[in-house]
Amino acid sequence: MKIVRFFQRPKVSDRTLVIVLTIPSILGAVAVLVLGDTRLALGNVHYLLTVLPLLMRRNRPITTVALVAAVDAVSILTGLVDSPNVATTVALYSMSRFTTGRTTAIVSAVTWLFYTVVMELGTPVQAAWATALFMVAIPAGLGQLVRLRTELNERGRREAADAAVRAERRRIARELHDVVAHHITVINALVGGARATLPPEQAVTREALESAEQTARQAMSEMRRLLDVLRADGNEGPDAATGVGADRLPALIKEARSAGLPAHLAVTGEPVELPAAVDHAVYRIVQEALTNTRKHAAGARASVRLAYGASAVEVEVLDDGLPKDDGTPGFGLGGMAERVALCGGQLSTGPRPEGGFRVHARLPLEKA
Repeated sequence: MKIVRFFQRPKVSDRTLVIVLTIPSILGAVAVLVLGDTRLALGNVHYLLTVLPLLMRRNRPITTVALVAAVDAVSILTGLVDSPNVATTVALYSMSRFTTGRTTAIVSAVTWLFYTVVMELGTPVQAAWATALFMVAIPAGLGQLVRLRTELNERGRREAADAAVRAERRRIARELHDVVAHHITVINALVGGARATLPPEQAVTREALESAEQTARQAMSEMRRLLDVLRADGNEGPDAATGVGADRLPALIKEARSAGLPAHLAVTGEPVELPAAVDHAVYRIVQEALTNTRKHAAGARASVRLAYGASAVEVEVLDDGLPKDDGTPGFGLGGMAERVALCGGQLSTGPRPEGGFRVHARLPLEKA
């Protein structure tokens, strides 16, 4: 099976190259039939054996050079040929084109020494070392030149693509600021105006409007942090600059209570500094779970448990509300699953046997 893999899926260009290089071998076979020359037939076989390994010149370039050199060595030492043919040049070029500079230098040096010794032992050639050096250095140098030029072009394309992505992120940030920020500001102003006109005896309504104002201000603050992320050029992820994490869970629970959802938080284990991805995931999972409880469960109470372990952190959100079928399923659970998957963790969600809903996530610390 390993031998078969050497010739697995050669590219169309490689197959075409081998077919073209095989044409002289076909003509040689015709000449053998006409002339009946045994030496010519053996030379034809040698040529064909050096061309066939070129099928794997991209995937196994060093192996290709070794096979071609071995066939050349046998033919030179037996006096069948005096020097390598074009297949050797193509093999050396391919080795240099598809390997690193250090590998090319090592393989080229070994190949030069090998051919020098073989040509000295076979049919002695004047200045065999110079002939071998010329034969190896030219295709190897050309391959390295093409490789470096290709890498520079690819780097330029990547940099252009990155610049386009950064420009698009800045454009999206501007659009979000112009549209969303304006509407949130208007909503906040209207709520504040309504609160200011309330008579003193309407304390419950006043508290609800104050909570709405605070929520609007928080939304504006988080949106600005997200816009900073969109404008940033780093690769820290979409939540890197949002300023949310496990340490903000108490404030999140307080906001849930202000919005009319009885909730409490329990923390077990020794709190540790969490990796950024896990820290943001914990906060967002709890936030989404509490939001779902308010939206989809009637008269619910919620409890949040955060457990720190040696190798993982667990977060669990339970509620005891009755599900409310409003026919509008959201994307909250899918977003939770994506966040947990990015951290290499496990997520479990579903109804509880005793009633209500359960969200449980286990996030490993070492993978994060």
